[in-house]
Amino acid sequence: MRKLPFSALLLGLTCALGATQAVANELQYNQVSLRAEVQQAVSHDILTVRMYAQDQGKDASELARRISERLNESLNTARKTENIEVSSGTRSSQPVYDEKGEKIVAWRERGEIVLESTDFAALSTLTGQLMDDLSLADMRFSLSPQARRDTENQLMREAIAAFQARADIAAESLGGNGYRIVNLSLDTQFMQPMAYRGAKMASMADSESIAPSVEGGQADVTLNANGTIEVTMP
Repeated sequence: MRKLPFSALLLGLTCALGATQAVANELQYNQVSLRAEVQQAVSHDILTVRMYAQDQGKDASELARRISERLNESLNTARKTENIEVSSGTRSSQPVYDEKGEKIVAWRERGEIVLESTDFAALSTLTGQLMDDLSLADMRFSLSPQARRDTENQLMREAIAAFQARADIAAESLGGNGYRIVNLSLDTQFMQPMAYRGAKMASMADSESIAPSVEGGQADVTLNANGTIEVTMP
């Protein structure tokens, strides 16, 4: 086999590298990055309420019994209401120290129950009933998984259509006769309002524990389409 001079090998390697670089440059030729955004306000369809019992006493076991009794009675009452999901929430117990912080003088215990429903009126009425024995921690509105999926699917179609419209404008402005999508990513953002805290909700109900009025409000759902197109030149 005839051996090639070193200079010939070097020339071949240089040509190969040049061809690879040319292909890389060609892949990025006339590429444009674009962004399209669509937004929609969606009514909340889930209401979650957290209520709690809290007390303090010197006998930890007696204190735990009293808290459990209040929570169990409230849970039994809540379970009798249709279309409401009922569950136990967090429970905590902590010591109370004297002024010097050295000796335990009492115990403080707190337990929660969590109520959730799509029936705002029924849950509001139940909340008012339970406020005779429990305190209101907060109320929070949200979107159900089904509502989130339906909204995302609708906005996805709109975002892709908006991205294609911008791609048409970009290709036309550059003098191209078409384009192809190199990459495209879709990102959804849900802007939820803050929960109504107990202090604020207490002002919505009087001393006779009338059900607090509730307004579900809406969530702002935004879907971003980010991508790159390659314009086809004539």
